[in-house]
Order: sequence, then C-alpha cells, then structure tokens
Amino acid sequence: MRLRQVALVAENLTPVRDDLFTLLGIKADFRDPGVGEFGLVNSVMAMGDTFLEVVSPCQENTSAGRLLERRGGDGGYMVLAQVDDIDVVSERVEACSVRKIWEIARPEEVYAFHVHPRDLGAAIVSFDQMIPPEEWVWGGSDWRQQVAANVGNIAACDIQADQPLDMARRWAEVFDRELHSDNTGTRLLLDAGSYINFVAATDGRGDGVSAVEFEVRDEKAIRDAASLLHLTWHGNEVQLCGTRLRFRF
Repeated sequence: MRLRQVALVAENLTPVRDDLFTLLGIKADFRDPGVGEFGLVNSVMAMGDTFLEVVSPCQENTSAGRLLERRGGDGGYMVLAQVDDIDVVSERVEACSVRKIWEIARPEEVYAFHVHPRDLGAAIVSFDQMIPPEEWVWGGSDWRQQVAANVGNIAACDIQADQPLDMARRWAEVFDRELHSDNTGTRLLLDAGSYINFVAATDGRGDGVSAVEFEVRDEKAIRDAASLLHLTWHGNEVQLCGTRLRFRF
C-alpha cells in the first residue's frame, strides 16, 4: 500500500491550477469528466508516478463545497492509497465499521472505493487497486508524457487534527500499518518510502489534509517560480491552495 495521489479543493480551479503549473513545472494535466458525478471539475497533475489533483465545485450542495465552507477556504480534500488486493482492504474496512460512500469496479483497469470521512477522520480516503499496478486511470492515458519537471513523487502528506494521536491510531487500524512517532509528529508508514504524518491542528481550521511533501528535481526552478508567484518561504515550505507545500531540498 502506497500513497499515490492527494487531492486539494479550491473555490476557483483556474488560478490555483495556473500557479501549480508554474511552481511545479507542469505543462499539461488531465481533466477527468468522471468527477462530474460529484458536481466537480478537476485538474490531475503527474509528479513522477504520483498525482496531485485539484477539484472545484461546479454545482450547489457538494461535499467539496461543504468542506470549503467548514474549513473557511481552499485546502486538502482526499488521500488516495494504492493497494495490492482490494478485497482484503474491503473486508478490513468493514470490520472496522467504516462506511463506504462510493465504489467502482472495472475489471480491466480498476477496483476502488471511498470511505466516509466521519468514520475515519479528516479526509475522504480512497483505496484503489490498478490493473496493471503501474497504471493510474485517474491520471488519464497520457500522464507519462505530462510529468512535472521541477518535482518528483509525492512523498508524504500531513493530516492535522485536534487529537492527532487518536486519529493516527484510527487510520493505522484501517490501513493495517505501523505508526512511528518523533518530534515532527506521528507517521503512518506506507510502501515506496511514502507516509502520512499526523500533526496538531493549530490554525483554527480543524481536522484536514494540511500539507503535501514532494521530492525535488530542480530546486532553482522551484525557488524562481515561488519568487515569481510572490510566495513566502517558511523553511522548506510555501502555501498554496490553503495547503503547505513542502519540498525535500
């Protein structure tokens, strides 16, 4: 099981998409018409073989729209974990009394389901099995030709919570993965060196996805782009779309 995609939510998609293109060195993305089922439009951007998505409501009364209201603006939305055997994960999710809120089965390419954020906490989580595993249908068919120039894979994301240790334990139960704690927080360890970090919520916005961490391919290009966009550095982080973007320089 590995971290394969993180989704953010923006009130207005186009300016956020444009800024991410500039900062991360992206030339093209994938617009998935399937998200129209949820009242959304989106942009899916390839980083290595992982993906950053931005969604935006295009109709009233969507889960994304309610999240924008609840958290007071743009921010994190979803965490997508790739799994080897969706049936095993499904059985564990049900045993943990976590509700599924959406499922899809296309035997030639993908099995996936989303779980209820109230049962897990902080974000909608999707568990996805790809066929073959090196593919990612949510990124479109041409994602390998659209990979970001400035960054590599998404290495981690942060979940902030009023009770981060309790939330970390709940996620660990559902993910069936170990936790590791240090002075930066509590990490849920996944495959391919990826992890989910649980930290205290200190910004008044409550529980949610608060940061995404990227491997770096071109530090100078990132710093030049951040300057062009008038983004302020805090250590190795800038903020965009209500989310801290952290770089492994």
